[in-house]
Amino acid sequence: MKIISLLAFAISGVGVFPKVLAHPHRTTRPDHVVKFRRNQSVDDMTESPTLVQLYDQAHEAVQYEVWKHDQTTACTSEKLVFRREYGSLTRQEKLDYINAVKCLQTLPARTPANVSSGARSRFDDFIVTHIQQTLSIHFTGNFQPWHRWFVYQYEKALRDECGYTGYQPYWDWPKYASAPQDSPMFDGSETSIGGNGNYIPHDGAVIVPPPGTGGINISLPSGLGGGFVTTGAFAHMQVNLGPVVPLQDGTPTGPEFGLGYNPRGLKRDLGPLANTRFANYTTVLDLLQKPDIDCYRYLLDGTPWEPEIGPHGGIHYTIGGDPGGDLFTGPGDPAFYLHHSMMDRMWSTWQALGGFGGNRFTNFGTGNYSHVTWGNFPPSDFTKLTDKIDMGYAAPSTTIDKVMSTVSEEFCYFYF
Repeated sequence: MKIISLLAFAISGVGVFPKVLAHPHRTTRPDHVVKFRRNQSVDDMTESPTLVQLYDQAHEAVQYEVWKHDQTTACTSEKLVFRREYGSLTRQEKLDYINAVKCLQTLPARTPANVSSGARSRFDDFIVTHIQQTLSIHFTGNFQPWHRWFVYQYEKALRDECGYTGYQPYWDWPKYASAPQDSPMFDGSETSIGGNGNYIPHDGAVIVPPPGTGGINISLPSGLGGGFVTTGAFAHMQVNLGPVVPLQDGTPTGPEFGLGYNPRGLKRDLGPLANTRFANYTTVLDLLQKPDIDCYRYLLDGTPWEPEIGPHGGIHYTIGGDPGGDLFTGPGDPAFYLHHSMMDRMWSTWQALGGFGGNRFTNFGTGNYSHVTWGNFPPSDFTKLTDKIDMGYAAPSTTIDKVMSTVSEEFCYFYF
């Protein structure tokens, strides 16, 4: 009941969660050469030698750390596996991943109907968990550990319950930033995770900050879709849950604060503007060079209620549509897991660059994003290593200290 009341609190527009408004519909296809891209340069779209070097350094640091403890920990050099960029997978590897996700969508839900009457599958179990905890796992100290465990458990379900033999691929944000809709993930081919939504005339939404926060309205760019996904492996996919705070104009909220049954088609609104603005090569390089977790988080998630929303929100809004544009029910779009695998790639790389055994594996900072409430509103305790990571009915729960390194405890993976 407490979580449901928080969701109602958010939907009412009172409290920390913003309202989402929409511009009047436009009648023509948008011209995407607009001032929204005013701060870009050629460097933003080019992978620099420095960035390549940082990735290599982190990779070497991880392998050395594992080698040092080959005889004393469960994660050994032989067991270490690597998550890979989606476009680098072979045709068969992509199909294997897609088939595993589809399998998860056919397995019966474990979530009881009195918790969520809308959950119909194991895939939905993960969405329910995310909906229920959205306000306590974003702009908080537990944000990255929680989502690391969430994506890992999703990957584990694909492997243990659906026979998948690979690992969760990631979306290399800047690699396809100039045209994400044409990337191997979304090009509409049989090996894509579904294409863009069919184009419908529309403008971007406006995020209105809560009263008293001192923020300003944030205008989001529209994409090149907006309609139903009708191509690719997840064409005509049915979405069962949400939305809670829909981004797209004209999309009603789902019943029971997003936990009720609300069958509808998957929509996307992919386009280059948010991707090139918030998740380009310069942003990624800046992120890996941040000196501490507070600076890292403010770039990753943006400054509260300011236009610089960071790559986390920038890519969610690149996906857009329904449910991808809703912070609560985002995991209802399979693209969510590729995005958050990249989020984990960035964090684990940044951690490794700081040295194993250092405070990047124990510290959550002292800024607004280091607490247990959304942006420390209302004021709350700092996040602790002993805090619980609750997976609800989706998967086993754990504590934050168990997930701070991808090469210790249950984990033994990194990124390639």
